[in-house]
Order: sequence, then C-alpha cells, then structure tokens
Amino acid sequence: MFSSSQSYSVIGIMSGTSLDGLDIAYCRFKIDNGIWKYQIICADTIQYSKDIIEMIVSTFHGDEKTIAENSRIYGKYIGEQINIYCKNHSIEADFISSHGHTVFHRPDERITLQIGDADAIYNEVRIPVINDFRTQDVIMGGQGAPLVPIGDELLFPEYDYCLNIGGFCNISHKVDEKRIAYDISPANMLLNMLAETVGKRYDNNGEIAKSGNIINNLLNELNSLTFYSKNYPKSLGKEWFDTSITPIIKKYLNRYDYSIADILCTSTEHIAIQISHCITPYSTLLITGGGAHNKYLVERIFDLSKANITIPDDIIINFKEALIFAFMGILRIRNENNIFASVTGAPCDHCAGVVTGMF
Repeated sequence: MFSSSQSYSVIGIMSGTSLDGLDIAYCRFKIDNGIWKYQIICADTIQYSKDIIEMIVSTFHGDEKTIAENSRIYGKYIGEQINIYCKNHSIEADFISSHGHTVFHRPDERITLQIGDADAIYNEVRIPVINDFRTQDVIMGGQGAPLVPIGDELLFPEYDYCLNIGGFCNISHKVDEKRIAYDISPANMLLNMLAETVGKRYDNNGEIAKSGNIINNLLNELNSLTFYSKNYPKSLGKEWFDTSITPIIKKYLNRYDYSIADILCTSTEHIAIQISHCITPYSTLLITGGGAHNKYLVERIFDLSKANITIPDDIIINFKEALIFAFMGILRIRNENNIFASVTGAPCDHCAGVVTGMF
C-alpha cells in the first residue's frame, strides 16, 4: 500500500472546457515533516483531432447509450495517449490520476459527469487509475467545484490568491483561516468563441481586444448577470454559459453593428472586472491557466485590482491543474481529505476519487 510511502510518481490528466487538448503531466511528489514538495518532470498538451472534438461535443446532447459509449472511447483514447507519452519519455508512473472531461455539471440537481471511463484507461495502461473526483461531493450536496484549492493550500501556500484562467476562471484564497474558492466568470470559453468568428483559435496576447473599444451596454448587461450577486460556494458549467452568456453575445453579433474587436474588448473588460471584485488590493496573486498568456487581460486585471501579480513559468501556467489532480490522487490513496467543505459547500471535508486497478 502507498499509505506509508513518502514519495510518489504520478501522471495527472486534465481536459478543460475550452477543448484545447489533453493535458498530460508526469509529476513527482515528496512529503517531508508535513510539507509537500512537487516537481513537474515533463508535460505536454495533446491537441485533439477533429474527430475527438466532435465526439466530446456530441456527448453533451447524447442519450444514455451514447454517453456511455463516448466515455469508453474517450477513456481508451486517454490510455493510448498515456502509453505513447510514457514510451516517448521513458517514464514509469505509480498510477494515473485523471479528471476526464466534464460534459454535465448541474450541482443544484446533484448531477455531474466527467467522461473518460477508468476501466477503459486501465485496460490500456495496466497501472491503477484514480478518477471521478466530483461526484461524491455533488451527491453530498456540494458544488463539486472548484477542486484545485487543496493544491493551492498545500503546494502554493505563499500566495494570498491563486487564480486560474481557463474556459472559466476560478479563484482560491483564505478567509478566517479557511480556504474558500469559487468560479468567477467565463474566460477563455468566451474569448475563444469570439476569436473563432474571425478564423482564429484564440486572441493572441489579447491583441484584437486591445484594438477595440468598450461597448457600455454590453458590459453592463454582462456584469448584471445574477450569478455575480451570489455568495460562494458557487460554480459554473457549460449549461450556464449556453443559456446566460451566448444569447447576449449573439445579440450583439447579429443585431448591432459592432466589431469583433469591440466585443472582445468588452468581454475582456468584463472578465477583468469580475476578477478584480474578488481580490484585495496589493495582495499577492498567482495567475495560471491559458489566460495567463493573454497579456492584455493580465494588464486589465493589474490595473483594476492593484494586486502584486506573479506569472510563473510556462509549465506551471499550462499544467497546474494536471499537477493538482495528480496530487489529489495521492491524497486519495493515502485516505486523506482532498476536498474542502469550505470550498464546495459540502457538509464536511472528505476524500474523493474512485480507484480502478490494484495497487
């Protein structure tokens, strides 16, 4: 059993809402006198093929049989990519810790689903797999999100705030010595959707947004969404984006004569405003996730929040979530809590994750 071990080699797997690709991070962890140390040995993002993207997207609207079949296909794909990665880098891991890809997240209905069948992964890699980190929390009445705060607490304790800017942006910090975290707003999911209308996968460095002007009516409409007035714990999913954000954006794209640059500029300002509302001025702020590469967005966050911002090296920017899911897997096999009730709203801290395969 691993419960008595003090060092671990783990492959963390993550796929975000923006469908950029499959993140694979080979990580080593060691605990010494209660202090965790980590190292990302190597990591990469495997860009999804058109077929994989179409399969994942089709799952959102599939029936029970389609969902099960797609989860199996996607799990097999994850296992195949892990095998290729391990062979190419000559690495061996103690186990795989996989987040999968979220296709449903409706915690108010106690529903969450991440595809990427663990048995299908295990059938390919033949080493233990830990997955399904959200379901237990949602069943207990929690939000099942965000999950990375356990890593913020134990791996990045030197920062007042840890901000991740992915498809959505979320933040983690302490209040009265308790870690809290919550989703803030859409981020890359919104910005990438707009960039795609002019044939780009994303707005490089926020250059298109920077060239535009703010549309005050659009900014006010976005900032007035009821989600922003809710107290934490709270989380966002694609369903919310599709029903709350997309109709507003389509209205300004189709009915009014505004440029994509202006809509991107306004959307970027909206994201920066919502982030700045969550941060105490002059505090220390770590920014990771794909949005950390968006120089214009980071500039607006700095101007509005006055925070002391740290942008880490690219491997932490891009693979912090995969790192933390690897870490959550370690806590699971050590039978230690890896989800904070103060973050998700569950009735108590708990240890989540399903283990497939034998240790």
